[in-house]
Amino acid sequence: MLAFSSNFLMECTTFDIQLSPRPRGFHLVTGEIMRRVSRLPRNGLMVLFLKHTSAALTLNENADPDVRQDFESFFRRAVPDGAPYFIHTLEGDDDMPAHVKASLLGASVTIPIREGRLNLGTWQGVYLCEFRNHGGARTVSVTLMGE
Repeated sequence: MLAFSSNFLMECTTFDIQLSPRPRGFHLVTGEIMRRVSRLPRNGLMVLFLKHTSAALTLNENADPDVRQDFESFFRRAVPDGAPYFIHTLEGDDDMPAHVKASLLGASVTIPIREGRLNLGTWQGVYLCEFRNHGGARTVSVTLMGE
């Protein structure tokens, strides 16, 4: 059974950050995000929500860049640009495939915070998954909850 002291105070704050534009691919952005977060709560949660429909966020391998290249190879083959069955093509051959890929991975990640640090596994990092050839800067809503 969990017991909380009467002086337990949960704070919550939300703000937006803009990530630098990146080319198509899977990009480790943990450091860029953390440089824009002034302070983490002692214990709690960080929720990152990407405010776009043709890119995604995910957590995965932060050490070997081959993993990011393998992700890109897989998604290019699984959901190819210019497939004849896509009818939403007004913004280019990469637009509808980007929407499908973004839906497969999702727009948000939630990371526990322990003792003022992200409680990620040794080999985990936050990826921005850019599915457009020219996606531009991406906006992430950051919500911090904790004590």
